[in-house]
Amino acid sequence: MSKIFYPAVPGDWRKEQKNAFLEKAGSVAGVKWKTLKPDRRGNWITNSTAEEFYDFLPIGSRATKQDGHTPALFGTYGRGICSNNDDFVYAFDAKALAKRAKRMVEAYDAELARWKQAKCPEDVESFIRVDPRVLKWIRRTQKSLARGLEIEFDAGKIRNSLYRPFTHRFQYFERVFNEDVYQFPEFFPTVATERENRALVCSDLGLRSPFSVLVSDRTCALHLCASTDAFQCLPLFTYSEDSKERRDNITPKALRLFQIFYDDDGITREDIFHYVYALLHHPTYRTRYAENLKRELPRIPFIGVAVDVSPRQSPSGKNAKQSAPTDVAAYGASFFPLASVETMQGDAQPDHDAKASANLFHALAVAGKELAELHVHYESAPEYKLKRHENKAVPLGWRVEATKLSKDKATLFYNDFLTLSGIPPAVFDYKLGNRSALEWVIDQYRVTKDDNGNLVSDPNRLDDEEYIVRLIGQVITVSLATQRIIGRLPEVKVA
Repeated sequence: MSKIFYPAVPGDWRKEQKNAFLEKAGSVAGVKWKTLKPDRRGNWITNSTAEEFYDFLPIGSRATKQDGHTPALFGTYGRGICSNNDDFVYAFDAKALAKRAKRMVEAYDAELARWKQAKCPEDVESFIRVDPRVLKWIRRTQKSLARGLEIEFDAGKIRNSLYRPFTHRFQYFERVFNEDVYQFPEFFPTVATERENRALVCSDLGLRSPFSVLVSDRTCALHLCASTDAFQCLPLFTYSEDSKERRDNITPKALRLFQIFYDDDGITREDIFHYVYALLHHPTYRTRYAENLKRELPRIPFIGVAVDVSPRQSPSGKNAKQSAPTDVAAYGASFFPLASVETMQGDAQPDHDAKASANLFHALAVAGKELAELHVHYESAPEYKLKRHENKAVPLGWRVEATKLSKDKATLFYNDFLTLSGIPPAVFDYKLGNRSALEWVIDQYRVTKDDNGNLVSDPNRLDDEEYIVRLIGQVITVSLATQRIIGRLPEVKVA
């Protein structure tokens, strides 16, 4: 029988450490080899994956999208928008984007007319005249012309978008100028749907940066929380493209599974949505299943209390839904697999206390709703009061070219006029990918140009000159509040 042997060094080793390891080993004979055995998923290199992860309910699966019957939490999901054209279809200013979009449409229509007049040559790429100041001819744009697709400027396609964490931009939501919008016409087909729908946006498999999740009430970019990783969007609702028909996206099967496990028919889809959002922030879940989350989308356990675990104190209040997260701190919580639902049916002996477990569920749902409201409405958060140091030698001004943190990250150099200090260290503990929320804002809210130096991206607002300095304080508030909510989540013990 064949065997596979494999060695590995710690992932955080630097080049010098790896070289020293090789010198000490001398040859393959000096290496301590590990015999590999595949897990039940056929993975040979498991890198500390947890086997019980595969016993949890998939947050979404391709099979469910195709047949509608395979158990999964969300019926459908899709990637963030891949424009391959960011410099042209995104902007901080809606009027500037509309002006740019009109020029794009005019340039496209002119080439379409010229192409038709030339009797539709097949080699579109060689035929078109490219002006990099006006239009980028991505693959989708070329294919649209090759099909003879006619378009008109539509002001209604200037849409709100979550481009990066806590960074709203406007997007020209025209398929011809975006490489792939995936299923967003079903998720947020109109501006009106932004007022009622929410989507969990989480890391796709094959991560280069740590797993992260953020809620959105609008379209969002493919690389929402990382420059290289893709992100999947799982909405609460889906719609027909005219938005007249709204459909629940949390499956009936998933809803019933949660109601059975917690013996609570009052659990709603919105409760489950917020429970999942809190769970995906839970430190134990993120740490325990870090390696699993590099291989596939999250799987969702039930959080419950084993039948042999008694609470040190009972949660107060008659309605479990109103219980605060701190009320359930006395319980010894655990992650339970999908199979545990079977113990709640027929004559089977339950392996968990349904009532105590329901209190835990609702506590997480409350916390998840707090997090979602905080993250969606971050621009309404109170501004954290930093110390302002004004340089009297230069005129008062709020315009930003590029802000910069000091080496100790306690001070932010805003511009020549203003320096902000007193940034709490805990702010940087709230990370999305490899950056903290504040560092994302610093990275995005600066003046930049495209690769050709033609298009300028300017986040400064003429109608609200203090927006960016206020946003910095608001994101600090949101970061600290996020950490407080996460810190109140009930402790979960794993083997």
